[in-house]
Amino acid sequence: MLKVAVQMDPLEKININGDSTFALMLEAQQRGHRLFVYDVNRLSLQIDTKEKQVTAYGRDVTVQREEGNHAYFQKERKVQLSDFDVILMRQDPPFDMGYITATHILEHIHGVGSNKAFVVNNPCSVRNAPEKLFATLWPYIMPPTLISRDVKAIKAFREEYKDIIIKPLFGNGGLGVFRLKEDDENLNSLLELQFASSSEPLMIQRYEPAVVKGDKRIILVDGEPIGAINRVPQKGDLRSNMHVGGVAERIGLTPRDLEICQAIGPTLKKEGLLFVGIDVLGEWLTEINVTSPTGLQELDRFDHINSAGLIWDAIESHLS
Repeated sequence: MLKVAVQMDPLEKININGDSTFALMLEAQQRGHRLFVYDVNRLSLQIDTKEKQVTAYGRDVTVQREEGNHAYFQKERKVQLSDFDVILMRQDPPFDMGYITATHILEHIHGVGSNKAFVVNNPCSVRNAPEKLFATLWPYIMPPTLISRDVKAIKAFREEYKDIIIKPLFGNGGLGVFRLKEDDENLNSLLELQFASSSEPLMIQRYEPAVVKGDKRIILVDGEPIGAINRVPQKGDLRSNMHVGGVAERIGLTPRDLEICQAIGPTLKKEGLLFVGIDVLGEWLTEINVTSPTGLQELDRFDHINSAGLIWDAIESHLS
């Protein structure tokens, strides 16, 4: 039996038929592991002259697949997170300073053994792998891409590739993603709006017509692909994220998909990025999701596998 703490958004509000964290919790419970949940805002690091403590206020919980009655909570209590065997870091992005701070705090106790908890994914590696930037380590499997807030550089990129996609570098869920065709006159206004509200660069990529057929989410466990789903955008929308109405479809892995996975897999495994979801558009890798990947329940329904079970097999293997 393992003691498992889950750092997540409110469990009460999730969709139990689509949430990957819920699938991981159900599988853990079925294996006899004990569950505790807490919100990242209740996470604390306290230092004094004798010791450091990473603590959280949260609740022991049992879960079940029953709509409207999926979680039974015990009374709130304060815990030392180093007393747990496993911590699942599963709160949703954005990848902002709050998220980064949480990785710094959890890094104090990450590991296996006395006064350590095995954090999934490795918090140091999560911090060093913002999803859009991380993919740039493999430029030969990415579409033409520019990361910049230099207006002149952005205009030159558009002049070269004509039809482009502009998106926030640290955004999530398809929010703030725009397509600008060659004759679109809104580039200046869009850049002014983006840069007025944020000091961050933007990611600009060549538009890939393959998006109309869907954006493939491939799940990797310990660097190995276990399957994929295709996320098809609604008519009139270029975004395929399920947060904004994308529809999941069954799909297999192509030789190109496997080539991409073989390119990045060893690094994922080396860096302790045990549960990862990558986005592949046509022939190209566009993102590597390491913060809170989704798609497990959809994959299970299409391929009749137990993806959460494969993740727990990998976690238990590391602990042993």
